[in-house]
Order: sequence, then C-alpha cells, then structure tokens
Amino acid sequence: MMSLNNLQNVIYNPVIPYVGTISEQLEPGTLIVLRGHVPSDSDRFQVDLQCGSSVKPRADVAFHFNPRFKRANCIVCNTLRNEKWGWEEITYDMPFKKEKSFEIVIMVLKEKFQVQKSGGSQLPSNRGDISKIVPRTVYTKSKGSPPNHTLTCAKILPTNCLSKTLPFVARLNSSMGPGRTVVIKGEVNTNAKGFNVDLLSGKSKDIALHLNPRLNVKAFVRNSFLQEAWGEEERNITCFPFSPGMYFEMIIYCDVREFKVAVNGVHSLEYKHRFKELSKIDTLEIDGDIHLLEVRSW
Repeated sequence: MMSLNNLQNVIYNPVIPYVGTISEQLEPGTLIVLRGHVPSDSDRFQVDLQCGSSVKPRADVAFHFNPRFKRANCIVCNTLRNEKWGWEEITYDMPFKKEKSFEIVIMVLKEKFQVQKSGGSQLPSNRGDISKIVPRTVYTKSKGSPPNHTLTCAKILPTNCLSKTLPFVARLNSSMGPGRTVVIKGEVNTNAKGFNVDLLSGKSKDIALHLNPRLNVKAFVRNSFLQEAWGEEERNITCFPFSPGMYFEMIIYCDVREFKVAVNGVHSLEYKHRFKELSKIDTLEIDGDIHLLEVRSW
C-alpha cells in the first residue's frame, strides 16, 4: 500500500500584501490552494501569478484573479503584458462573502488557468503563458484591516501514482475530515461497464463512500458498506458525467455534513455522511474499467 503525501510549500498567516516565490516550476496539472477570510470592510482582493517581482517596469501578470465586492460584486480575471492589461473576463457568480472564510483551487492547465472554489464548482478560467512564470511569484493583496485577513498558500506538486495497476490501494497522507480533498485523474476504457472509487476505514474495512459510475446503464451509484452490510443506494443525478474513452478528473471534497463530488470541474453530487467517524477514514481504493493516471490528496 502506498501513501499519498504531496503537500509542500505551505505559508501560514502571511502578512498582506504578500509576495513570495513558488520554488518549483509550474506545470500542467499543478494545483495552488489558497485559504483565507474576507474582512468585513474589504472592497476587493486579488491573487496574481506574476513573472517576477519587478515594480518598474511592472512584471507581467500571467493570471490576475480579482473578486470585487463594491457595487459590481463580481470576479474579474485578466493578464498583464508589457504593462498593458488585456480584455477582462468577468463573472457575476460570486461565491465569496464578507466575514466568511474561503478556499480557492487554481488548476494550472496547458493553455489556461482554471479556478474552483471548495466543493468543486468551477469559477472563471483565464489564458496565460505558464512557461514565463519565472521566478514564479504569487502576489496577494487585500483592502481591509490586515489582522482580520488570513491566508494559507499551498503548492501541490503533480505526482503520478507509484502504481497505476488496478486495483489501486493507497493510505491517505492524513485521515479524512472537513476540508480534506481527494483528486483522481483517469481515462475510461472504450468498452467500460463501470468502475468504483471507495473511501474506507482501513481498520474496520467499512466503506464510508462508495462511488460507482455504471456506464452500461448510465447510473452514478453512491452507497456505504457499514457493519458488513450495504446500505440503500443513491442514484439521483442531473446529468451522467462519464462516457467510454473520455478523460476525467474527479474531485471529492469532504464537508462537515457530506461529501461533494465534481467531475471535470462541474459539481455532480452530494452524499451525506453515513460513517460519522471521519477521522477513521484513511484509505482510498480504486478499481474497474479505467486507466488510472494520477491521484492526489491534501
């Protein structure tokens, strides 16, 4: 059994505005996680992935992420090249609220940055040349009283599974609990009937979360196996997100009352906890008709 442990470069409670260097090269598949709290008097805050820290001339900004609370209540994304801003991408789907904590996941893709908030729902994506982010600086700035604003910046390296053969069994780097996330990337076989992803207690063998996409009947089955018995299946879903031959990224987010699951950046389902002792959930198992590419946990 392998252990998933790939969390690096964590900065706790940095002073705002914060400027710091990401020590590793950003590559497609890299995730940057930002956790913070919005002060009550905040007008806006921003996260910039910059190509250095030069002020005069100002360094290029590959990705500018800017939630604004005053008047517009929107999120603006942009890119700065040669001290000139490009065209703004604006969304009015505002998940951030004053006096509320937040988690932002920035996914570095080949030709763009994609942002997700906690739970997996997708926020704006933006173009940007990641090859030029050298020395790879993350810059965050927020109006409001600094003592009320906290931020944790975590760099998670793209780490391939040590063993991609199925069944895949891995122990989580730390046990499950609110805020914990598991990401699975794979490719569905062309003749696939189904596959399963299970989160379980290694000690009792109870399965807290059983995710079972069945392509032959287009059902996304959820269940738990507790005290040597399966519970009642849950199947309700708006849209079945899998098809033969497709690449997928599944994000499992553990909330206080439920698991939330997103597939390819789109929220898919919630599953209320039946296994209440979340700290005892410490093992991930994957099997079925897929080619497993990558697993992450943080």
